[in-house]
Amino acid sequence: MNAKKILALGLSAAMLAGCGSSSSSSASSTSTSDSSKGKVYYLNFKPEADEYWQDLAKEYTKETGVKVTVLTAASGEYESTLKTEMAKSEAPTLFQVNGPVGLASWKDYCYDLSGSDIEGQLTNDAYELKDGDKVAGIAYCTESYGLITNKALLKKAGYSVDDIKSFDDLKKVAEDITKRKDELGFSAFTSSGMDSSSDWRFKTHLANLPIYYEYKDAGVSDEDELKGTYMDNYRAIWDLYINNGTVDPSQLSSATGDQAESEFVNQEAVFFQNGTWEYDAVKAIGDDNLALLPIYFGVDDADEGICTGTENYWCVNAKASDADIKATLDFINWCVTSDEGVSAMTSGDKMGFNIPFKNNPKSTNTLVNLANANTATPVSWNFTTMPSEEWKNTLGQALTVYAADQTDDNWKQVVTAFVDNWKTEKELAASN
Repeated sequence: MNAKKILALGLSAAMLAGCGSSSSSSASSTSTSDSSKGKVYYLNFKPEADEYWQDLAKEYTKETGVKVTVLTAASGEYESTLKTEMAKSEAPTLFQVNGPVGLASWKDYCYDLSGSDIEGQLTNDAYELKDGDKVAGIAYCTESYGLITNKALLKKAGYSVDDIKSFDDLKKVAEDITKRKDELGFSAFTSSGMDSSSDWRFKTHLANLPIYYEYKDAGVSDEDELKGTYMDNYRAIWDLYINNGTVDPSQLSSATGDQAESEFVNQEAVFFQNGTWEYDAVKAIGDDNLALLPIYFGVDDADEGICTGTENYWCVNAKASDADIKATLDFINWCVTSDEGVSAMTSGDKMGFNIPFKNNPKSTNTLVNLANANTATPVSWNFTTMPSEEWKNTLGQALTVYAADQTDDNWKQVVTAFVDNWKTEKELAASN
């Protein structure tokens, strides 16, 4: 989900899933339950999904006799609610963390899900949240982003998506479109606006790529310091965006997210860096005209898939009783394998999630289906490890200055904001 929607909902600055109205509710299944089978207590993160979790709890108890209680935290208050509930004698048996940063606080409470039935239902182990060799959490819904592409305009320029399999291919196509911009009547890229409604796409989502590859090299999921190994690649893709877009690079500081969206819908540009959450806005150009390409970064293009991830990881409370742990594992496996559970989690008129499990049905969201159809290795979401909003904002400011005056010295300021400020902000976060 994009930042403007998150800000509108008043949630934390981290991206995506979990947005909803500020409300909290709790309920326990009212059907007859059998205490000898253990019980489930789920602390739900998503207020907008509360009604459906309550219904699933009742249905599961009706089918199995296992008591399921669901408490839904108010929007923006999940962490504080989790701390309060975990201190009680009847603590949640099922809870959520947002990624490595959240896991750092709760890893001692996370049961090892290695070899569990639900781990076996995952379509890719990229959706596991690891603590060393332990599978501490499992993503239960995902979103994806990349280059949303207008195939009709691409064809008008003399190309197809099959012509773009690498950064070099993307660069060749984009620069050719720019050379013929007046003749064609459209640009390669929508505006890379650095207004706050749009800058998250580049200081967070695009910045995920150099972090992803650096982590991949080191075999880690977080770092206190970055080397900046892939900053040249970051510069190359940023240059491609800003020098082949609809707006002069010097004017990007005031260009908005709505502007870029409008440019794409009005067929003023071929490529629009954004995600599956944009489907309702971009479907106006027609499903047959939509494609979703990876953000080719020039590192391992042949195996680079769509940026797919989540901030929604289920964790089972390791401090619960053996019976409650088993009941909880059985419940979440039922949620992603049974007709009732899958329907509640994925139906557009219910939770509407894209779930990373084998029984995930075809979505009514074409961008989701395009992301799911990509068989290359998904690029994991590592922006959950970014140390602070200050780090992102400093990086965004440096990118904006560089866009207006693309000198080596100004790019050095981007590198400083990326690498040096990462260490500074990580140290500040650790001291708090």
